[in-house]
Amino acid sequence: MKQFEIPTYYKSSFIGAIKELRRVSDPRKKDFTPTLLDFGPIQFYIARHFGFCYGVENAIEIAYRAVEENPNKRILLLSQMIHNPIVNKDLQAKGINFIMDTEGNHFIEFDDLTNNDIVLIPAFGTTLEIEQILKDKSIEIQQYNTTCPFVNKVWKQSDKLGNDNYTVVIHGKNNHEETRATFSHSNAAAPSIVIKDIKEARIIGGIILGEIDKNIFYKEFEGRYSSRFDVEQHLGRLGVVNQTTMLATETQEIADYFKQVMIDKYGEPQLKDHFADSRDTLCYATNDNQQATYGLLEKSADIAIVVGGYNSSNTSHIVELCEEKLPTFFISSSADIKDESTIHHFNYHEQELYETKGYLPSSKPAQIILTSGASCPDTMIDEVINKLISYFPGSKSTADVLKEMS
Repeated sequence: MKQFEIPTYYKSSFIGAIKELRRVSDPRKKDFTPTLLDFGPIQFYIARHFGFCYGVENAIEIAYRAVEENPNKRILLLSQMIHNPIVNKDLQAKGINFIMDTEGNHFIEFDDLTNNDIVLIPAFGTTLEIEQILKDKSIEIQQYNTTCPFVNKVWKQSDKLGNDNYTVVIHGKNNHEETRATFSHSNAAAPSIVIKDIKEARIIGGIILGEIDKNIFYKEFEGRYSSRFDVEQHLGRLGVVNQTTMLATETQEIADYFKQVMIDKYGEPQLKDHFADSRDTLCYATNDNQQATYGLLEKSADIAIVVGGYNSSNTSHIVELCEEKLPTFFISSSADIKDESTIHHFNYHEQELYETKGYLPSSKPAQIILTSGASCPDTMIDEVINKLISYFPGSKSTADVLKEMS
């Protein structure tokens, strides 16, 4: 796989060495069991896969190259490069200004842009409408386009479905930048709908089977379907794609459900005329991270700590998986670990920050599951480990643990 040039302060000599040991022992990435880091009085189970993915490193490399190559130009980013506050603050410190926030609210109006500006498209991609605005201003958008290749893969799959006269069902979060971009691209090729879960899929399935009034569709999915969507015409042939960071099991459940609906409605011999086996469009890193999380959860531990941006979709799904088994603390960095008795953490479901006292386990040794999202630098995991072991007298050093493992 390509090696990217990213700032050295995002890299970790400790976690990097752990990852390399796993890569050498498991080059085909078939083993999703976690790595045990035994510091004596505290132990960590580290996920087989976590941290920066291909798309994130690609985006960071392009962004820093843009700064280096254009010292006298204004450099702008459409919105957050990735969903990690540390990385985004670093980009801003390098002189990159954001045009919008993640909700699409403007800091800089498009009317204020000129063809002398350098505009970066983030890893999530952007809509065709925004692309056209930039093109109309003669702003070159491909040189520093950081759209993840796996997002592009989803768009190509949507194009193929549209060319074959299928309606595209997008499993995603409607307000997420990537889903907005995917809907825009999909909508250009085919009637499209965004659904968030199997519950919403069942509403559409009920309409297809005549069990639910078709007019319910327009109310339930307002703002999430193509402008000329016709329930009677456009629910007869379906294909499913997804926001690349959704839970793979949920996307598969939705696809399997629609497949069965079409069998029930039209009969299995006619299935190919009504349901496209579009295969999973989840990115490899999201899939690896989720599989590695399942591997983590096969181990007994006291608590889980997940590190990442609070608005990171792939990180939030890892949190959800961990929460099903044990107390889980979603933090943005080691700064959220205030001391040995207090931790600040994010409740993703309530969208609120919480403070918990007495979060550290009293068991000996204390066992902690530790992982992160795909937009989290490895150095942030280092910082979490170093802070936590400082609360356990007699803990081995990271150098000693690495020496024992090598």
